[in-house]
Amino acid sequence: MGSRTEAARLLPWSGPEGQPCYLVGDGTGYLSRVADSIESVQLGMSAELLDHAADMLADHKVTSVQLRFLVARMAEALTDVHRIAESRGARLPGPAYDICDDTRLD
Repeated sequence: MGSRTEAARLLPWSGPEGQPCYLVGDGTGYLSRVADSIESVQLGMSAELLDHAADMLADHKVTSVQLRFLVARMAEALTDVHRIAESRGARLPGPAYDICDDTRLD
């Protein structure tokens, strides 16, 4: 057996009641690949939404209803991006060390 470590990964979706979902594994399995794919789609959709927001903000004929709809979609996208950032941050390697004097940064 190898020396792979298993860690809990925050998945890019939530459970039926909005609770976080986690996957325990080494990050190489089928569900990890599905999660990676969904994260990629979510990040792509967020980028497209930002482009759309820029276009809408430049259009002075946009209605308040359209802007409210945009803000609601942006809040959803920000929630997705925040979850992705939390998940990826939690999977970063352990504590960092100061390059100058090799002391732990805690």
